[in-house]
Amino acid sequence: MQKASGSLPFHGLFVLELASVLAGPQVGQFFAELGAEVLKVEAPAGDVTRSWRTSAEAPDTTVSAYFSCANWGKQSVVLDLTTASGRAEVHRLATRADIVLTSYKPGDAEKLGVDYATLSALNPRLLYGHLTGYGPAAPRAGYDAVLQAEAGFMHLNATNSTAEPQKMPVALIDLLAAHQLKEGLLTALYRREKTGLGALVQVSLLDSALASLANQAATFLVTGHDPQPLGSGHPSIVPYGTVYQAADGVQLLLAVGADRQFQQLCAVLVRPEWAAEARFATNTARVTNRTELEQLLRTRIAEVSGVMLLQELELRAVPAGAVRTVGEAFRHESAQEMLLPATTEFPHAGLRTVAFRSNQWPTVEQLSAPPALERP
Repeated sequence: MQKASGSLPFHGLFVLELASVLAGPQVGQFFAELGAEVLKVEAPAGDVTRSWRTSAEAPDTTVSAYFSCANWGKQSVVLDLTTASGRAEVHRLATRADIVLTSYKPGDAEKLGVDYATLSALNPRLLYGHLTGYGPAAPRAGYDAVLQAEAGFMHLNATNSTAEPQKMPVALIDLLAAHQLKEGLLTALYRREKTGLGALVQVSLLDSALASLANQAATFLVTGHDPQPLGSGHPSIVPYGTVYQAADGVQLLLAVGADRQFQQLCAVLVRPEWAAEARFATNTARVTNRTELEQLLRTRIAEVSGVMLLQELELRAVPAGAVRTVGEAFRHESAQEMLLPATTEFPHAGLRTVAFRSNQWPTVEQLSAPPALERP
């Protein structure tokens, strides 16, 4: 179990998690990491992600790698909400809950008797977080990959305008929706401290996706022109995002956002004259002449050591980094604070969902392992 819980900001808070898959459970783990008691309610078959195993995992485990990414620090109970006894137990738990997390399709919570109206009548201070795919009036189920396609992310993630659209390798929209739900619930908690009143907080995957299009959305709304895919390149900054390969095989990415940084890059590459050329001297000019500049950079970087180049760029405060695998990223010393220690029950490290720190509370040292499925 977590240590120093009395010092954590959500110590004493009780979260009842009726949500499954990723977005809702991520919110549940967030509260657990900050001291809340989180009880996960699962159907007799368990959260579906328990069965989402890779070929490298044991076929009989009920704690898959996928399940473990969002379920540290929780207890689990199996309840069949299609039965009167299962509903009665959830109602009993809801009377003492501070937060209920759900991810039902519109109408399903009502059928099961665990909707906001029903549970808030039992507990007026209850904060009820409800995740849907397309909003409370749309019965369509939401799936991350579909939302990545429909909200424009896959189109923009292609290497160019004629290449096949690509989804992100993580469930990006689920994670964005989880952040939106956290923000909504934290706002509701703040309001409850002032008023004593509970609240319904609704978040859709679609709204979360659209809200996260940021500059790409603004480009369309301001210019009327549809943003086009550039691979890892940036539509309004150059060189920014393009991957280059150095002579020693190191793949690296540049994120040069200022003219001074570009001047330093040219100096390190022993090509100071590039920064003085009118076609490259300003970012506006570099965007216009993107193709010519990237070809020059590609050729020159292929002649030098990537290790040495990255070291020199760091010394000159030019943003750049090596392209790492996931394993390389987590083996790096900078990632160690984001890891949760393995336990006897689950002998593998976990990943924190909380990435912020404060001088007013400790970082949780240990969480209980993702719970196994204990059928009655």
